[in-house]
Amino acid sequence: MPRSAPPSNRFERRRAETRRALIHAARQILAETGDTSASIQAIAERADVGFGSFYNHFESKTELFEAAVVDALEEFGQNFDERLTGIDDPAELVAAGFRLSARMADSHPELMQVLRRRGLGHIHSDNGLARRALRDLEAGLASGRFTPADPAVALSALGGTLLSLVELRFARPDLDGDQAAVNLAEMVLLMLGVPPDDAHEVARRPLPDAASPTTLTRGATNSAGG
Repeated sequence: MPRSAPPSNRFERRRAETRRALIHAARQILAETGDTSASIQAIAERADVGFGSFYNHFESKTELFEAAVVDALEEFGQNFDERLTGIDDPAELVAAGFRLSARMADSHPELMQVLRRRGLGHIHSDNGLARRALRDLEAGLASGRFTPADPAVALSALGGTLLSLVELRFARPDLDGDQAAVNLAEMVLLMLGVPPDDAHEVARRPLPDAASPTTLTRGATNSAGG
């Protein structure tokens, strides 16, 4: 889950742990079935927290599941930040993002299932991966790397293609995910106005090595309080 400043006292820590446990439970449900009809009691039991604790953090299941989606998308964006630090070329950032997403279907299946099931409604959100993608698109437009276009329209095309890639990875696990991601990345760069030879080369640049294995906490620390 996204990192934040640690709570300053025991009570706040317990509240934070309870909230994380509820969000983690909601993320599991979204990843497994996408069904949000589970009762609050069932969610609380999965989170291993008291039923009454739910309303100390969320007014409704809708609010909880929305928080779970935002949490997953922010974690997704943070993973990109860690892997792509130091890349200045907006075209390379876009291409590397597609290729990392394809790999994360295997390395972080829960996270990517949430993106698969609920990502479409967050393509234009102001958090998570969307704001990072918009930043890179605007940088590419400002520098002339990408053909002038409405950034919101470009973001729609980029986000829709990324979600299609994620769907492809889960629907057709027999396909070469890396090659599919490279091909889609090249297509997107062409769509953004990158010259064909350049798009072909950029889409195949070596991915940056992770400085260390990325460990994404799952918020699984449970608490019966809160």
